[in-house]
Amino acid sequence: MAAIAVELRDVVKEFAEPEKKGEAFAAVNHVNLQINDGEFFSLLGPSGCGKTTSLRMIAGFELPTSGEVFIHGKAMGKTPPYQRPVNTVFQSYALFPHLTIFDNVAFGLQMKGVSQLEIKPRVQEALAMVRLPGYEKRKPKQLSGGQQQRVALARALVNRPEVLLLDEPLGALDLKLRKEMQLELKTLQREVGITFIYVTHDQEEALTMSDRIAVMNRGKLLQVGDSSGIYESPNCRFVADFIGDTNFITGKVHSRHGDTVSVELTSGVWVEAKSDQALNTGQSVTVAVRPEKMHIRSGTRLPNWFEGRVTNIVYIGTDTHYSVRLPGDQLVRVREQNDMPGYSRPLANEGDSVWVGFAVESARVLVE
Repeated sequence: MAAIAVELRDVVKEFAEPEKKGEAFAAVNHVNLQINDGEFFSLLGPSGCGKTTSLRMIAGFELPTSGEVFIHGKAMGKTPPYQRPVNTVFQSYALFPHLTIFDNVAFGLQMKGVSQLEIKPRVQEALAMVRLPGYEKRKPKQLSGGQQQRVALARALVNRPEVLLLDEPLGALDLKLRKEMQLELKTLQREVGITFIYVTHDQEEALTMSDRIAVMNRGKLLQVGDSSGIYESPNCRFVADFIGDTNFITGKVHSRHGDTVSVELTSGVWVEAKSDQALNTGQSVTVAVRPEKMHIRSGTRLPNWFEGRVTNIVYIGTDTHYSVRLPGDQLVRVREQNDMPGYSRPLANEGDSVWVGFAVESARVLVE
């Protein structure tokens, strides 16, 4: 069993709201979380969800109102940031423009009083880790944005932290460079072997890089799991809606057999989907199914099927997106891959009547 690198135990962080006469609101609301040693872990959620506040409490920049933060089993209490075995990389690189790359990376070691004999090989090692050997004498303005980000990483890694905290470090980069840096960061994390805790609001970024993801909203921790688990088996509507594209079809529970639930939709159509939640007969629920899990078949019924009419078609190269209006005026999106040899036309045209279907295992019944 993997050792626990970081643990948040019933952590609450409240801030006063001046416009409400000092009434406090919980930016982080009773969060319990364990992050394994050596994993790439992402805190994911929209702005204001509590992910950055959680990271700042691990770093020591904020102290919990209640609860405790542990790093490798040691309670941090009021331990200041400089005494914690962590380093933080921010979106703003905060490099000293008047110092060379060597001196920027060496700065933290110099502040700790590390000898010059030790500083040089450690700085060179850190720059080699981020693939910038030979850049020691340059100034930050002589580097690209991606290279400056690597210097910020080297400056954090040179201190040999037990945990590296990254607060949206790629946010200032253009899309192409950002995607390149995502892969480089993941490779770097595997090479150095330390725990990375990464804050992002970018769902694709979290899915691409993470061993596990924690999805947060309004200060609460909603779901923790690996990328496929979070995407394929969301435990609530927010997670299903926030990560990726999802169709939501409303109905009421009719019956249940194991983890398969029969749902009567508002249109009167019956479908079956999976759920591991406690449900009651007659309870209002939502059936969530990803567009790529739905398929169009002209005149052919699939396990869960609806007859609908195509209202819009968008060809985007790798696949074609169809908007289909179902009985009950429910509009769903269907994404079909253009993987047939010699693809030249869509499966249906606008205005066509089609059958839209999906497998039982492709849909989840969600309570909210």
